[in-house]
Amino acid sequence: MGYSREQAADVGTGFQYVRVARASSRSDLFPKLVSMQKNLNARNFAVFRVAGVGMPNKRKLVCELENWGSAGIENGNMLIEACGEILIEHIDFSLLPIVWNGTDLANRVDTNEFAPMIRRLESVSMPFGGIAFPVRLGATGNGYVAFLSNSLDLASDVIVDQHVRSCQIMVDLLALEEKRAVPSETLSEREIACLQLAGDGQISEEIADKLGLSVHTVNAYLGSATIKLDSVNRIQAIAKAIRLGYIH
Repeated sequence: MGYSREQAADVGTGFQYVRVARASSRSDLFPKLVSMQKNLNARNFAVFRVAGVGMPNKRKLVCELENWGSAGIENGNMLIEACGEILIEHIDFSLLPIVWNGTDLANRVDTNEFAPMIRRLESVSMPFGGIAFPVRLGATGNGYVAFLSNSLDLASDVIVDQHVRSCQIMVDLLALEEKRAVPSETLSEREIACLQLAGDGQISEEIADKLGLSVHTVNAYLGSATIKLDSVNRIQAIAKAIRLGYIH
C-alpha cells in the first residue's frame, strides 16, 4: 500500500513518510495520537510493537503507548488475546489496515468505499470495535497503531491520512529507542555537516570542496560519525542520523 510523493517522502516501507518535527520524548507522541484519535472519532488509541523478532514461536505484541487509563492493562491484554496472533501473522505479508466490530451490534466499524483495501476480522470477541494500522520498519520497528471506539465511520481519505501518520508515529518511536542506545558521545558539527552533504548525494571530493577541507579529513569525519552511530557503513550512518534527527 503506497501513498503519493506529494504527501510524503519514501522511507522504504511501502508507505511514504511526511517530514515533520521529531519527537524528543514519548510524551511528544501523545498530542499527535490524540489528534489522530479525534480525526477518527475514536475513544482511545494504543501503539503495539512486535517483540521477540528472530525467535521462532516467541513473537508477541507489546503495548508501548495507550490512553485507556486505569483499564489500560486489561484492555491491552484483551486485544492481544483476541487478535494478537492474527496481527503478528498479518504484518508479515500485508500492510492493509485491519478492522473489527465490537460484540454489541451497535458497535460497528464502517469503511464505505474503502472496504476492498482493508482486512476485516469477523470473529473477534471484544466489546469495542477498532482499526489497526500496520507499520513495518524492520526487525525492531514493526507494529500497529490502533484506534478503538464503539463505532467508527471511516472514509477512504481518512484511512490513508491516518495510515501515513501511524507510520510517522512508529518512526518517531523507533528513533527514540535508538537515541537511548546511541553512545553518550554526540556528533560534532563537522560530522553532522559531512553526513548531511553525504546524505544529499555528494561524494567526499565535493564535500571537501564545499567545506574547505581535505578529502582525508572529510573521510575521517564520516568514519568517526559512523562509529559513533554504531553503523557498519556510511549509508547506514546516514539513515540512522536521519532517524535520530541529526540531519534531514
